[in-house]
Amino acid sequence: MTVNMTKGQAVSLQKSDGGTLTAVRMGLGWQAAARRGLFGRRSKEIDLDASAVLFADKQPVDVVFFQHLVSDDGSVRHTGDNLVGGAGQGGDDESILVDLQRVPVHIDQIVFTVNSFTGQTFAEVENAFCRLVDETNNQELARYTLTGGGQYTAQIMAKVSRAGNGWSMTAIGTPSNGRTFQDLLPSVLPHL
Repeated sequence: MTVNMTKGQAVSLQKSDGGTLTAVRMGLGWQAAARRGLFGRRSKEIDLDASAVLFADKQPVDVVFFQHLVSDDGSVRHTGDNLVGGAGQGGDDESILVDLQRVPVHIDQIVFTVNSFTGQTFAEVENAFCRLVDETNNQELARYTLTGGGQYTAQIMAKVSRAGNGWSMTAIGTPSNGRTFQDLLPSVLPHL
């Protein structure tokens, strides 16, 4: 069962049978908004990039993004860069896989961001979402939908945090500006 999340909402990442999740996938999907032109409606290609910043005691210690596809410890893996987004199928255009059992104990939070590398604002993006999927059975656990567009080029999407022996996810949904995850770090820090 999927939980449709709202900004700031936290959900536990414990399975319905009481077990703990071992591997999750954060999926990002989007479409370029169709624009009216002289010769009808057409879409402009938009390159959104998903990143995962790994924190230990509020300090960034590693990052996974299109130029560094695997964390140094191997627990977090980006499946590859999508330069144009979806064609309306609703699937993930970029994914980041997290093996929660392999995440080193000193890593206490992983923050997922998305930014428009090509600089278009979210007003030019449609059907953008991030979702968390149980990688062991492909069951969608939570979905956060980006609504309303806006004149910003990035979004701090969500974070997974250690919660006792397990993990929880919080939908952050805070708009920001920047072409890369580095540009977003000052905006991420208040959410840790």
